[in-house]
Amino acid sequence: MAKTLPPLHPGEVLREEYLEPLNLSPGKLAKACGIPRTRIERIASERFGITADTALRLGKALGTSAQFWLNLQNDYDLRVAKVAIAKDLEKVTSVQEAA
Repeated sequence: MAKTLPPLHPGEVLREEYLEPLNLSPGKLAKACGIPRTRIERIASERFGITADTALRLGKALGTSAQFWLNLQNDYDLRVAKVAIAKDLEKVTSVQEAA
């Protein structure tokens, strides 16, 4: 049976694809975004997620789209939830099958 990879937190993408390669500190990115440094630090350390507000700011500062960041966050949230409620999901039936 193939092992599934753990969900990719958007903070890992921020850290590995932007902060480190661009030699960009959380403080410098936060200043460019107009948000507290601690918000970037918490996202990069995978302790906080990305909100719509943060996605808009990151998109503008890093030359990406806000949707890019929100898609990463949504994918992460869905994967985590799927694992968390796996047993309950097994009990869910289709309303079309039940009819």
